[in-house]
Amino acid sequence: MSTMFCQKCDQRAAIRMRQHRLMFCRDHYLEWFVEQTQRTIERYHMFTLADRLLLAVSGGKDSLALWDVLWRLGYSVDGMYINLGIDGEEHYSNESEQYCRTFAEERGLSLQVVNVKQSFGQTVPELARLRHRSRSKPCSACGMAKRHIMNQAARDGGYDVLLTAHNLDDEVAVLFANTLSWNVDGLNRQSPVLEARDGFVRKAKPFCRFYERETAAYTLLRGIEYIEEECPFATGSKQIIYKEILNKLEEEHPGIKLHYYVSFLKARQQQVFQPGAAEKVSELELRPCPSCGQPTTNQGLCAFCTLVSKAQATK
Repeated sequence: MSTMFCQKCDQRAAIRMRQHRLMFCRDHYLEWFVEQTQRTIERYHMFTLADRLLLAVSGGKDSLALWDVLWRLGYSVDGMYINLGIDGEEHYSNESEQYCRTFAEERGLSLQVVNVKQSFGQTVPELARLRHRSRSKPCSACGMAKRHIMNQAARDGGYDVLLTAHNLDDEVAVLFANTLSWNVDGLNRQSPVLEARDGFVRKAKPFCRFYERETAAYTLLRGIEYIEEECPFATGSKQIIYKEILNKLEEEHPGIKLHYYVSFLKARQQQVFQPGAAEKVSELELRPCPSCGQPTTNQGLCAFCTLVSKAQATK
């Protein structure tokens, strides 16, 4: 096998990206990665240097890579880690939290931690068992809890934009699931940016066009330490199955995942999934939850506060 060289210099290439027909050495790849992040931010008008940003960090490669890039670009960005209490034998949540703390301390960045057990009385797996006693996995309750806590933290903290580090592989897996069932509401909500409305903070995904392999290469070449283990409840999830299917397509047709996602965004911009879906969402009457103050379509407590109230009543 012949030696590959960087397309910008005579150094040995550290990464080859068939989907982009690019090869870079370490330094030029890191430079390219940061530049591409900034281009995505500008392309979708996500935020500016004047905005206060809150980034949800998990201790994994994607969120720590995004925090590092935004820090290098000079953005005002704080991190937030939600300790879900997913521990078991691996102590997953606590180890993930420590990676976030170490990352922030080494760079002098601000990290706030929300411990679900301490704040709401029970861990997410415990809350999930109250919500769905027949299910062994807490994924739906976990997603609801994270969305609730992230939006509350961004609102209370006066942040302009809430960020997540979803990468291209994450986005196309969700897109694949939504198109399999033609979930029009889901397709309308999937976007690099969701505008603020009715108590919901503006949200953005600066890594939406990066392959997971590309974010992994960035963390490796930057020497960022992160938790390598997946969530113990992720095994056998539909999203992982969808990612495997899409990866097989990508092997045969490099770039097909990016093409799939970008083509969807163009179709969405042209309102292909209209009429009706977005209007129906906007017509839902939202009212503040009497407990937490966050917007909800429920007549009383929001879904999360209802679950927490139920947990407290079982003590």
